[in-house]
Amino acid sequence: MMSELISGLYYEGDKIADTKAPLDVPIEKCWETRKFTAKLVNPANRRKLKIIVVGTGLAGGAAAASLGEMGYHVDVFFYQDSARRAHSIAAQGGINAAKDYRNDNDSVYRLFYDTVKGGDYRARETNVYRLAEVSANIIDQCVAQGVPFAREYGGLLDNRSFGGVQVSRTFYARGQTGQQLLIGAYQALERQVKAGTVTEHSRHEMVELILKDGHAKGIIARDMTTGKLEAHTAHCVVLCTGGYGNVFFLSTNAMGCNATAAWRAYRKGAYFANPCYTQIHPTCIPQHGDQQSKLTLMSESLRNDGRIWVPKKAEDCEKDPRDIPEEDRDYYLERIYPSFGNLVPRDIASRQAKNMCDEGRGVGPALAEIGPDGEERMVRRGVYLDFADAIERMGKDAVSAKYGNLFEMYERITDDDPYEVPMRIYPASHYTMGGLWVDYDLQSTIPGLYVGGEANFSDHGANRLGASALMQGLSDGYFVLPNTVNDYLADKLAETVLDQDDPDVQAALQSAQERIDRFMSIGGSRSVDSFHKELGRIMWDYCGMYRTHDGLLEAIERIRALRKEFWSNVRVPGKSIGEMNQSLERAGRVADFLELGELMCIDALHRNESCGGHFRGESQTEEGEALRDDKNYLYVAAWEYTGEDKPPVLHKEDLIYNNIELKQRSYK
Repeated sequence: MMSELISGLYYEGDKIADTKAPLDVPIEKCWETRKFTAKLVNPANRRKLKIIVVGTGLAGGAAAASLGEMGYHVDVFFYQDSARRAHSIAAQGGINAAKDYRNDNDSVYRLFYDTVKGGDYRARETNVYRLAEVSANIIDQCVAQGVPFAREYGGLLDNRSFGGVQVSRTFYARGQTGQQLLIGAYQALERQVKAGTVTEHSRHEMVELILKDGHAKGIIARDMTTGKLEAHTAHCVVLCTGGYGNVFFLSTNAMGCNATAAWRAYRKGAYFANPCYTQIHPTCIPQHGDQQSKLTLMSESLRNDGRIWVPKKAEDCEKDPRDIPEEDRDYYLERIYPSFGNLVPRDIASRQAKNMCDEGRGVGPALAEIGPDGEERMVRRGVYLDFADAIERMGKDAVSAKYGNLFEMYERITDDDPYEVPMRIYPASHYTMGGLWVDYDLQSTIPGLYVGGEANFSDHGANRLGASALMQGLSDGYFVLPNTVNDYLADKLAETVLDQDDPDVQAALQSAQERIDRFMSIGGSRSVDSFHKELGRIMWDYCGMYRTHDGLLEAIERIRALRKEFWSNVRVPGKSIGEMNQSLERAGRVADFLELGELMCIDALHRNESCGGHFRGESQTEEGEALRDDKNYLYVAAWEYTGEDKPPVLHKEDLIYNNIELKQRSYK
């Protein structure tokens, strides 16, 4: 039953709940109980069943490799030329696990607690506890694959700290952790390709989901080299396609990262949860001009030994930082948050960097931006990340051993030597905590459609702690999906996959083709990238680190006008068949971002509280910290698509906390 139209933007529908997690047992027994009660498919029958996996990052690569090794026939799709080019390769700092190698009182429960608290109490207890529970198994799995984690003198795996925790639990491989973990998953995947259980489809982009009687039965993929549309069918579909950070245009994501697979599923009936929960990463190389296409991440691990500061006096901002004496430096995170210092969670570090720059104490070149009053102004958007103390304490060689490749990358991009001059950093769009709604089994609201990794919403809440993304991707791929898809597939043994002339397959093909034909027929005067850049500016200004009621309404109005112009004035050159056409690829992705951006703003507008990465200007403490409203907003916001240009429907999933006490988050 739906409500009246709310704020002219959305309806409210029936509540939903996760019915798969066994809540009648202690939380530490929940995952074991679910695995035991889930239906099984015996090994001889698995070869009769076919699974489609979309994406080969840590979640997709691990899932495809694991399901293939179990004996299922797996078709895996990715738009890169190689499975090992997935964006997980760009992750730098590390992966969390509760192994307590440092003997600093870490435990599964502490990792669980830190993750729920870091997510500002907006994540499911059951999912997060499972993540903490299997974390140690992930490290063992990766070591067995040969992942070259850093080791200490005694031979044990080394650890470092990340923001939001007071223990060392982050395993790492210098600043290349994502790359090394992905190579491990890639090797496991290629082993199954050789064994014949997995078939790879490179340079294929999913553009539509095939449904039969409401169940996911396949995908329409576009061969990006020829433009040909292909229908691929299976008994179930697993999406591991990453997040939607590129909705901001400038982000730390690779330019190819997009939300199309998830958005196609949303338009077919999969609920989209918490889209406004986006993470701004505090340690990125600042924007240096208006012609930039992406931003570069510097690992959060640098905050272990680097100290963040700005000049105390605005007139010092133009000086060489080495000429600013110690007494004239404001180590603001250490001052405001003495218990955690530079290792506060990402959302807090990001907001404080913005605050310093808003006060006129930012460093680096001044860039033009539009202020809250609508007037253009010149603002310096940068703070210092200084390693002088670490080099003096540890020596240059020791710092190089921990961070050398990151320092080299910074110098290549900026032409500044961070051994001699402090790095300049500023927050940027990085990770998205929202995504397709899934239950404890990682199944969406569409039966037979599973979602893993960053593409789902389940484990982080309103903010993600550093080094949790790699943990979730590998947890979902190696340990969760292989133990849950069987519950669905056990009842599908008598079913055959759909053939090409099935009416539902043909309808999906036709829908995908009509969309492509529409792009090619517009013949407008504006490039796809110009629309994307304008959308990104709107999103960053009004739905970025700081959001207000009036600003979000303005953003929605502007996005709708921009989308209307896009569909009448975008220019897509080239042909749709017979050649690679990257403008056509980007057009499809930007069209989806234009719809997703509006939903993000609607979600941010409806959630009149501040929590984690979602900061509403109207909801903050006297000290400027995020002020949650647990009485009115202790729920997951799951949005249902109702049609093009029609208001979405909000379904609420109440969040239940039986094992952690709700309290105002503090890192002071």
